[in-house]
Amino acid sequence: MKIITVLIAEDHAVVREGLKSLLELTPDLKVVGEASNGTQAVELAAKLRPDIILMDIAMPQLNGFEATRQIRTSAPKTRILILSAHCDDEYVEHVSELGASGFVMKQSTGQVLMHALREVAAGRPFYSQPIQLRMAASQRRAREMGKPLGIAKRRLTSREAEVLQLVAEGAANKQIGVRLGISIKTVEKHRQQLMDKLNIHDTAGLTRHAIAAGIIESSSQMTTE
Repeated sequence: MKIITVLIAEDHAVVREGLKSLLELTPDLKVVGEASNGTQAVELAAKLRPDIILMDIAMPQLNGFEATRQIRTSAPKTRILILSAHCDDEYVEHVSELGASGFVMKQSTGQVLMHALREVAAGRPFYSQPIQLRMAASQRRAREMGKPLGIAKRRLTSREAEVLQLVAEGAANKQIGVRLGISIKTVEKHRQQLMDKLNIHDTAGLTRHAIAAGIIESSSQMTTE
């Protein structure tokens, strides 16, 4: 029996513990590491080289989008399965474009999650059924209308996404510059590009967008989970 090694990347300790307990009930799934933020996930992926990373998106320091992007470069053999409560179509498409192998809704049962891990480990993509149905319907509509598949939107660069997360977390330009190792002028340039791409022109609007996109969590979400 092949053992599937799993790294759990989730910022809520109680959720990590629950996931670990669930996965360790089965003999073919082994949790080899836990990360409480995206930066840790990237570091542990390079160190542990797990078969799969079970990745949340809304995490501090480095969100799951950017962690996925970096891990697909640094540990290309490791597959990434997204586990998130945010599952709108653009959200799912974006992580798929970044190289994730599947997407499981947090509302799913433990049985579905374990099946998803096994499917992804076998090299097969897996999406929760509601997501599969929406994807199929979207592709069907696109074919009927003669339009290319996918959502044609201006994507944020990796750096822009990092800046967006830090802005939404309340960091000032100087703090962002120190954190990312760039100048204040470069931070200001990225902020302006963010506002232009998203058509949002204040910090409060950027924060609301980050919360809506699942890049960070609102204070109410953090206190209730």
